[in-house]
Amino acid sequence: MRRTVKAGQNALPVRSNSRAEVCREPLVSSARDSTMSSPGKTALIIGAGPAGLTAALEFLEQSDIKPIVLEASREIGGISRTVRYKGNRMDIGGHRFFSKSDRVMEWWLKQMPTEAGADNSAAISYQDQSRTIAGMGATGGKTAGEQDLVMLIRPRKSRIYFLRRFFDYPITLTKDTLSKLGIVRTVKVGCSYMASQALQIKPEKSLEDFLINRFGRQLYLTFFKSYTEKVWGTACDEISAEWGAQRIKGLSLTTAVKHFLKKTFGKRDHNIAQKGTDTSLIERFLYPKYGPGQLWEHVAEKVAEAGSEIHLGWMATRVHTEGNRVVSVDAISDEGEMRNFAADYFLSTMPVRDLVNAIEVTGTPVPVNVKQVSDGLIYRDFFTIGILIDKLSVTEPDGGLLKDTWIYIQEPDVQIGRLQIFNNWSPYLTEQGKVWIGLEYFCYETDALWKKPDDELKQFGALELEKIGILKACDVLDSHVVRVPKTYPAYFGTYDRFEELRAFTDSFENLFLIGRNGMHKYNNQDHSMLTAMQAVENILRGKTGKDNIWSINTEQDYHEQKSGDGQAAQSR
Repeated sequence: MRRTVKAGQNALPVRSNSRAEVCREPLVSSARDSTMSSPGKTALIIGAGPAGLTAALEFLEQSDIKPIVLEASREIGGISRTVRYKGNRMDIGGHRFFSKSDRVMEWWLKQMPTEAGADNSAAISYQDQSRTIAGMGATGGKTAGEQDLVMLIRPRKSRIYFLRRFFDYPITLTKDTLSKLGIVRTVKVGCSYMASQALQIKPEKSLEDFLINRFGRQLYLTFFKSYTEKVWGTACDEISAEWGAQRIKGLSLTTAVKHFLKKTFGKRDHNIAQKGTDTSLIERFLYPKYGPGQLWEHVAEKVAEAGSEIHLGWMATRVHTEGNRVVSVDAISDEGEMRNFAADYFLSTMPVRDLVNAIEVTGTPVPVNVKQVSDGLIYRDFFTIGILIDKLSVTEPDGGLLKDTWIYIQEPDVQIGRLQIFNNWSPYLTEQGKVWIGLEYFCYETDALWKKPDDELKQFGALELEKIGILKACDVLDSHVVRVPKTYPAYFGTYDRFEELRAFTDSFENLFLIGRNGMHKYNNQDHSMLTAMQAVENILRGKTGKDNIWSINTEQDYHEQKSGDGQAAQSR
C-alpha cells in the first residue's frame, strides 16, 4: 500500500505533482556522485523531526547510503511541525529560524529562499559579506504573497507580563522598567545584583545558583522563579545548573543592559547572522511562510523523491544488537503490521528512555545501573490552546495588536506559562482580520490538567486570560487543543547520572543518538540539526566515537569553570 508523504490532516498538503511517497516496500535510490560511496548500505533513522530529516537529506546529498525513516506519528516535523485548524496554523512552542552556525543558516536558505521585498537585501548582508548565500534570491523577485515556499524575515519582540503590566524581555533596568517595579523593588533589585556580583555562588549546583549569579536574587525571584517552575513543575534549586548553560548561556543583566544601550544609541545592525548577539537578544529571525512544518514537509518530499523511504505511523519497539553493533529494529505500524528493519547504521531521535527499554542485548540484559538511570529520566509534557478572537483587551499604545511573538506570563495566580501571537510569527498563519493566539501550558501526562477534556481546557484557558486582563472569554470565536508529550527533557531526576547511560549507548559503534529527546538535551532546532550533520559526517569518515556529537550546544567555558569549582568553592 502506497501513501503520499504528508503530516496528517493538520499539515500542509504535498504538491500534487510530488512523487514523494510513504512506502511499505523499498524504493530504488537515485544515482548520485559522492566521494564517500557506500553502495548498498542503509541507515535507519528513528524519527521524522528536524534531526531525523536533516540526517536523511545529508546522507542523500553526501553519499550513496540510503536513509529509511521511521516516524511513530502521522506527522512530519516533530515539535517543529505546523498544525492546521480551520484555515489557521499553529506553531508548537514557537520556532525562530536563527542560528550562530553558518552551516545551518545556509542549509535552511537552500531549502527555502528569502522573500523579495523592501529592506530584505539589507537585512541579509550575512556576516557583513557581499557573497550570495545558497538559496537566496531564488524567488525570482516574487514576494511572499506570490510564492509559498519562502522564508520571511520577522522582527523579534518578547515581553514578560507581570503585575498586569508588560516588561521588556530580556529584563533591562530602564526608566520604564524601574517605574513599573516601584522604588522598593528597584532598590532591592539593585542591591541584590551588586551583592551577587561581589559574592558569586560557587560551585553552581542548581539553576537557582546559575540565575542568581547572573541577575541577583531579587530579580531572580521577581522574573525567573515563577515562570521556570511553571515550565518544569519543580523547584529551581532542584534543577541542574547545566540547564542554564544549555539554554541561557552568556545572558546576564550586564549583557542585557549593554545590548539595550547598543540598540538605542548604536548603529543599526542589518546582519541577520547577528554573530555578536546572545541568542536571547536577537532582533530578527527567518520564518517559513506557513510555519516551521512547511520547511520539514518540503525536506521530507525531497528525501522521498530521491528514492528513499519515510514510514509514517511506524513505532520502533525492539532494537536488536550483536556484540557492539545494532543489527536491526522491530517496528509496528498503527494498523498493527509488524516488520523488522535491518540496516548498517542506526540514528535515533526517540526518547532515550524508550530507546533503552527497547534495546535487546544478545545473551545479557541491559546493565542494572543503565536501566536505573533510564527509568529515572523525566520529561515535561506540554499542551497549547489555540484561540481565535476579533481583538484582545490589551493593545499597543496606538491601539493596534500587540507586536510580541510570545509573552512570558509571570503572574502566579494563573497556570498559563506563555502566550504566542501567531499573527506576528507570520501573517499567513491566521485568517485575515482575526487574532490567533496560542496559550502554552506545561505539565505531566499524569496531571489532572492534562487529563481534562478538550472542551474544558478551552474554557479554562479563556478564563485564565480573562482573569489577567488579556481578553474577554465571551469574545472567543473558536479554539483548538494540541497535546505534545515528552516535549522537554528534564535536568533533574536521574539526569546527574546520565553519563552512565551515555557510556552504554555509545558502546554500540553504529548507533548514533541525535536530536532533543534522542540525547535528552534541551536543544534548539538548529542544535538538533547539527547533531544530525555531525553524526552523518562521523559515519562517512568511519568514526565510531560520539564525543563531537555530544559536545554540540555545550558552553565550554561553563564546563571548564564547573570542573574547577571544587578548588574555588565559597558559600553564599
